[in-house]
Amino acid sequence: MATEFIEVEISRVGAQGDGMANASGETIFIPFALAGERVRVSVLSGRAELIEVLQPSGDRVTPVCHHFGKCGGCALQHMASATYADWKRDQVIAAFRARAIDADVAPVFIPAGQRRRTVLTARRTDDDLHLGFHAAQSHDLIDIAECPVLEPRIIAAFAGLKRMLKPLINRRGEARATVTLTGAGLDVAVSDTDKALTIPLRSAIAKDAAALGLARFSIDSDPVYEALPPFLTFGGIDVRLPPGIFIQAVGAAEAEMARLVVDGLGKVKSVVDLFAGIGALTFPIAARAKVLAVDSEKTAIAALSDGVRKGSGIKPVTTLVRDLFREPLSALELNEHDAVVFDPPRAGAEAQARMLARSKVKTVVAVSCNPATLARDARILIDGGYKMGRVTPIDQFHYTPHIEAVVAFKR
Repeated sequence: MATEFIEVEISRVGAQGDGMANASGETIFIPFALAGERVRVSVLSGRAELIEVLQPSGDRVTPVCHHFGKCGGCALQHMASATYADWKRDQVIAAFRARAIDADVAPVFIPAGQRRRTVLTARRTDDDLHLGFHAAQSHDLIDIAECPVLEPRIIAAFAGLKRMLKPLINRRGEARATVTLTGAGLDVAVSDTDKALTIPLRSAIAKDAAALGLARFSIDSDPVYEALPPFLTFGGIDVRLPPGIFIQAVGAAEAEMARLVVDGLGKVKSVVDLFAGIGALTFPIAARAKVLAVDSEKTAIAALSDGVRKGSGIKPVTTLVRDLFREPLSALELNEHDAVVFDPPRAGAEAQARMLARSKVKTVVAVSCNPATLARDARILIDGGYKMGRVTPIDQFHYTPHIEAVVAFKR
């Protein structure tokens, strides 16, 4: 099929950050185009590529990174900051409107600071190793030399990480590296390597990790090197991190989520923290109330429990390992507590929301990384007798379509 070149007007920016236009009665999506622009695009098999901006929008700005447009990590560096914040807020409003909820949505909170956690791809070529992110909708790998959204200490380690990863990957092989800036320094967790971890190789890794000043270097959860146990601090309590464990990407975003959660709970004595992870919300809550922390991941709950044992100055915290998708806490179990907090993965907490709707719990605070599933769960709670408060969007993943949100519900 031949490539078609056409000129179109961009009507609006869609939910994934692409410009939307009408072409011969069909909607096409054009990356890196803005509302009101006239652009020239190529269209092949329904996919459009921006060739030239003929009439630019007044909201178009110069991207802050020279990788933008190639690297798939960012989608919106070309949009002016005020328009960008309004667009993100509008995505939250639209998600609730789709569930017939007229939400009171606050201005977007944009945290100061950069991402302390990233997942990189390392790919070996015949004579080199590339480290970075995939191009948008492609298996091509962009070898990153700079990144305005990552902590500078992560970027500064790239050259050393390349040297360490190269002997771990066969030619034309690929691996994943999760890099986290912790209170002890950089923690690197590698997976999908295809080389046998021999004694000489372990020794070389340890030597290079020490020279790079890493806190820990793990391969498939095996801590090959550890100078200091990596940790993060939540509500004044240090929690040691299992290799590769999930954490919030930006510390300032996490702190704002915790503040909103604690404010939303108000004066309560007993709280259930569902999808608690390693305790990012558990410990700030425990400064005021006793907490039952629940999560399906045993390693996360073990880390949280270790923080409880070694910490001080908090109310009692108990833990429970449970798959909340398959076995949500029942209404009877929930009724033993004054309030519930839930912070699920992108799929949301539909099963748990249905149990909450049947319960007598007076206060629920939801934290979400997906406005669509948050709105679905909110609809369940509202239909179950809760009144929804103000929704606060949090732009943790700057320049991307992703948006977090926090909202409280009261009976």
